[in-house]
Amino acid sequence: MPAPTDNRPAALLSMGPGIAERLFTDDHRTRLTGLVRTDPALVAHRLTDPAPAVAAALADAELLVTCWGAPPLTAGVLDAAPRLRAVVHAAGSVKHHITDACWERGIAVTSAAAANARPVAEYTLAAILFAGKNVLASAQRYRNLRTHHDWREELDNAGNYRGTVGIVGASRIGRRVIELLRPFDLDVLLYDPYVEPAEAAALGAVLVTLDELCARSRIVSVHAPQLPATEHMIGAAQLAAMADGSTLINTSRGSLVDEDALLPELIAGRLHAVLDVTEPELPPADSPLYDLPNVLLTPHVAGSLGGEIHRMADQALDEVERWTKGLPFADPVHPARLDVSA
Repeated sequence: MPAPTDNRPAALLSMGPGIAERLFTDDHRTRLTGLVRTDPALVAHRLTDPAPAVAAALADAELLVTCWGAPPLTAGVLDAAPRLRAVVHAAGSVKHHITDACWERGIAVTSAAAANARPVAEYTLAAILFAGKNVLASAQRYRNLRTHHDWREELDNAGNYRGTVGIVGASRIGRRVIELLRPFDLDVLLYDPYVEPAEAAALGAVLVTLDELCARSRIVSVHAPQLPATEHMIGAAQLAAMADGSTLINTSRGSLVDEDALLPELIAGRLHAVLDVTEPELPPADSPLYDLPNVLLTPHVAGSLGGEIHRMADQALDEVERWTKGLPFADPVHPARLDVSA
């Protein structure tokens, strides 16, 4: 009697060293191998001149499951993967490895950008609420004073009732932040040149220009993608427009803020900042950002880490399951949108 045919599509994991071990739990691996034919222990860290086992798996693969550190899918790599039809990226942006050759080949692509947006939005929400209460400044003052003090008088203008928050960029994360702000008594402004006023209103924000947003908002949070057009979009003029004591939050990319213009405002104590990203990504050891009492500097941790990366694995496997059933991806990546997205 002939052996039963295994109709599951063939798949290959491709990502940076050590990523798959952190991304997938045993339950994830069990679910993955139930959906596709793959060896979850075989992870392609490179696809150009690969090891023999990887080359064989790539030649057979109809699906690639990728994550951080995935090598670029160049035309040469695709030539070595004649059966490849889809890529499921268990992380955010696909710009680092999805090339024009993929779109020319008609390969379907999806990413877990929505899953990765959630922890960034949660970090931002916490930063907004703390900034509204002047938590960073009052904690520093408390540490220095170590005595009784009239905090009510000093914080008379603080609080999150009817404060104005400006969201720069209606990206996935920007939209998620606006959604998370709905239960609070805050007024939300939005700047995004690709959004119409009616859409902004439906999100729960008022569409304004960037300069107006900076002038009216006590807290400005940056969520635009890193593009040539967004480099230093928060520059000297926008920072000067922000009122004394305002807070700038950046969880997007350091290049969106002109740090040379920001530093004098922070050193003078006129503005506060919560910076999860900088330019360069690791500030020089002598950067004032490390020591300024009005700056909360974190090492690019707003995105998925620890147990949060399993949310991305869950979304990726949901998409793998849809694909194996012949269904379209729930959250496809559209090449036409890549020029204006992260």
